Amino acid sequence: MKNSNQPYENKLIHEKSPYLLQHAHNPVDWYPWGEEAFEKAKQENKPVLVSIGYSTCHWCHVMERESFEDEETAKLLNDRFVAIKVDREERPDIDSIYMKVCQGLTGQGGWPLNVFVTPDQKPFYAGTYFPKESRYNLPGFKDAIMQLYQQYNENPERITGIGDKITASLQERMNAEGGELTEEPLHKAFEQMQNSFDTIFGGFGQSPKFPSPHMLMYLLRYYRQYNKNLGLTMVTRTLDAMANGGIYDHVGFGFARYAVDQEWLVPHFEKMLYDNAMLALTYTEAFQVTGNECYKRVACEILEYVQREMTGNDGGFYSAEDADSEGEEGKFYVWTKEEVHTILGEELGSLYSGVYDITARGNFEGKNIPNLIKTDLSKIAKSFNLTEEDVQTQLETARKKLYAEREKRVHPYKDDKILTSWNMLMITAFAKAGRAFQQIEYTQLAEKSYRFIEETMVIDGRLMARYRDGEVKFKAYHDDYAYGLWALNELYESTYNPQYLIKAKKLTDDMYELFWDESSGGFYLYGHDADRLIARPKDVHDGALPSGNSVAVLQLLRLSKLTGEMKYDEWANRMFTAFSGDVSSYSSGHAYFLMSKLYARSSSKEVVIVGSNRDHNKERLIQFLQQNFLPELTVMSIEDPTELTEATPFAANFEKTNETTIYICENFSCSLPETDVDKVMKELEK
Repeated sequence: MKNSNQPYENKLIHEKSPYLLQHAHNPVDWYPWGEEAFEKAKQENKPVLVSIGYSTCHWCHVMERESFEDEETAKLLNDRFVAIKVDREERPDIDSIYMKVCQGLTGQGGWPLNVFVTPDQKPFYAGTYFPKESRYNLPGFKDAIMQLYQQYNENPERITGIGDKITASLQERMNAEGGELTEEPLHKAFEQMQNSFDTIFGGFGQSPKFPSPHMLMYLLRYYRQYNKNLGLTMVTRTLDAMANGGIYDHVGFGFARYAVDQEWLVPHFEKMLYDNAMLALTYTEAFQVTGNECYKRVACEILEYVQREMTGNDGGFYSAEDADSEGEEGKFYVWTKEEVHTILGEELGSLYSGVYDITARGNFEGKNIPNLIKTDLSKIAKSFNLTEEDVQTQLETARKKLYAEREKRVHPYKDDKILTSWNMLMITAFAKAGRAFQQIEYTQLAEKSYRFIEETMVIDGRLMARYRDGEVKFKAYHDDYAYGLWALNELYESTYNPQYLIKAKKLTDDMYELFWDESSGGFYLYGHDADRLIARPKDVHDGALPSGNSVAVLQLLRLSKLTGEMKYDEWANRMFTAFSGDVSSYSSGHAYFLMSKLYARSSSKEVVIVGSNRDHNKERLIQFLQQNFLPELTVMSIEDPTELTEATPFAANFEKTNETTIYICENFSCSLPETDVDKVMKELEK
């Protein structure tokens, strides 16, 4: 039924995706991806536009306002094409395929992603953002519609040939040759990161600048194994710069997706759940390595933001917050100096402005993004005749007042769909922070969120990918399973509840059954039980997030150590072979995958602790292991070995003891039992 306030309504009106619903009242006759749209294209002999984006994408909004809401442009499109809208967060399989096409044809990618395909889904042209009219050497959307339709009708054999050639190339690229994965890529990755490292402002490259947390996590491990101090320096300089920059929300916490400039001042203001999960993990690990309280504070602030703004009552985590509000990017987040002084008063306002770079001129389009990039706190404290502690106290008072005032503004749009993969990452972040900071409430929230996934996102035993407004939809992808295994491994090491290992084994066996490539090794992106597309991606390259295959190989190695199941180790080693060519050719683009190679080559150990959970010595040892950065260790805590035998059969070899007893196992053999906890801690510190 048509909404009386909206002149148009298309087939997206029945969808749950916030992104698709944003386009449900366009004059474009949009279809969701599916058989109906492609059947219409075949019957009417029309080409198809597949337009891919997500709800908090700034340039997606721009293109919608310029072209998809424009009646003239919509008529041109409706008359000549069948138009399909895809939410890339719901359908990463479609996005992965056509993004590769766009990158291959144009040398770049991004969203919105607009791909022109034949009725049998084969692409013949692709691009990202199109302005409505041609300008600045960019083809206009109207011109593209007209010219591509003309080509489709006048040169059908040529269009078919292009589609066949692109599709064949896609399939060829997805069957790379394997071989032995040596240690050389470990050092190549470090050298490539070193060469692209910004020694002045931190991070990699110039601008735009992305946080790339998985690269920082790799450097922490490389530093640990090879004692390369430069690795740690690259991490700390980057984390310091980001925490001081405008990419960090100093009023309400959480990180924006990236910075448009070199010094991290001006963010692209959207906040994504996955970025904040990965950055919370990275700051947590940096605290474990350095003991720097600033990193702990930032990690906790990220998690506070997620709890406050991005968590549903049932424990699920929402996907994103938009960059725009009231039609302007960043309007919610920026301040004039006059506003700050009116809210805080002259004295506190002057202090806050001096610390956070608030000026009459502004640092962003006449307004101000609070930041600490050039702040010398000791100098400012001295100028106000205050101690640094007094300054910090007053700044927190100011922040709370500004936050309260900001809450009265029109908030950016929140994408409240719940994605299994991104939720698993945030569960991982909360679980890891829970044990590193000894904060039981973080661990409890991680457990609650996992229960939500278990109870809501499984249909007939099959994990699903998306929940929104009471609807569960889309069979889960490999990333959902790989990130889920990571979450379960972290939940086990934060709680030592053997049920998490049992769940991890079940999830992993299902993952193998659904996604494994029997011929070459590695995991496909979508399962054998899903609808087939023109190609079946098997991604290993890290993008904004580590790939599912990268995460899977490390977590398989961990699970093998925790359970004694050697098949997981065998699958991981097959993946080393399958992806060696990709990883060796562009090592820094596979940083998370190489973390698994570091893990495999290290003197990885299993620490088995047997004893009463009420024993003070056991508590001390576990606290030591959880608070320190010991990525090469897997730790098992056992009170009664019989409780663990289902998850870990080798637990039957250990006896229940009155005194805490520790076994350190390496290379399939365990040391003699040790009861001196202090001695064990000293040995592990080495």
